[in-house]
Amino acid sequence: MIKAEIKDSELNAHLDSLEKDGMSIFVMADGQFRGAFFHGTRFVNQMRANQNLGILETMVLGQACLCGALMIPTIKGHSRLSFRYDTDGPAAGFVVNAGSEGTVNGMLLQNPIPVFEPLESWDLTPFLGDGTVTVTHFLEGKTEPVSGTVEIMYKNIAQDLAWYYLQSEQIHTAFNTSIQLDKKGRVIGAGGMFIQMLPGAEEETIERVEAAFSAAPSYGQWFAEKGNRNDIIYGLFREFKPSVALERSIVFDCHCTKELFKNHLLNLPRKELEEMCTEKQDEPLELICHYCGSVYNYDKKELLKLLK
Repeated sequence: MIKAEIKDSELNAHLDSLEKDGMSIFVMADGQFRGAFFHGTRFVNQMRANQNLGILETMVLGQACLCGALMIPTIKGHSRLSFRYDTDGPAAGFVVNAGSEGTVNGMLLQNPIPVFEPLESWDLTPFLGDGTVTVTHFLEGKTEPVSGTVEIMYKNIAQDLAWYYLQSEQIHTAFNTSIQLDKKGRVIGAGGMFIQMLPGAEEETIERVEAAFSAAPSYGQWFAEKGNRNDIIYGLFREFKPSVALERSIVFDCHCTKELFKNHLLNLPRKELEEMCTEKQDEPLELICHYCGSVYNYDKKELLKLLK
């Protein structure tokens, strides 16, 4: 992936003042629950810069990618998954990919998202209509992916993902994501948490954990104001004696390369590629990776030489 530069010096200074991005994976309540808490302010800013997104588009894809990052602890072995949201609302949906190595990327199905009247809040519900949530696991060593689909219930990305886990995998899970913007529309804080009930959880404990999870502050605002992950984990869930088991690095990244895309070009039907390369030969042939926004340029004359 070609990483786009964040050129706003004031924003970069703010990012440098924050706790580093990262994910804390924890267990609590004597192993009855597991969870993950992700600080992703730089993560969302990199996503926005690479995909060249507006404010509304950043809010939609940013929350989707934060959810994708929070799903990484559920991936088994060296595998990956795809989180897809298809809606008849103006946003149309998105596709997010997450890998066990800690990489996430994604794209909007409609960019820009059409806006028909002035926005009064950052409630995304009006842009997310009826449709489906699909999660596909590409398991290590398996040739066929495993996929599940449920209908959109809440028109809320985090809640609909939790609904998917309950309906498709029969696992009680909760997600919460948040992105904080400043007056100029810049992302100054972003993060998310997920918790998951494990077998044997007691009903009374479930209710208390749910109450604590619901009492969480805005994670976007928390990180924007230089908060850290441990204060939330050990403060919010203190009665359940949480323990951080692992710290992970999660980044917005993609496995695309210029060489990989060139190989795809050379595998096109010969006549089709010749037609692409003979028109306006002085201009490069441009390819864009939809999942990360990287732009790769190829010399058409050089490609024609390779064909010969």
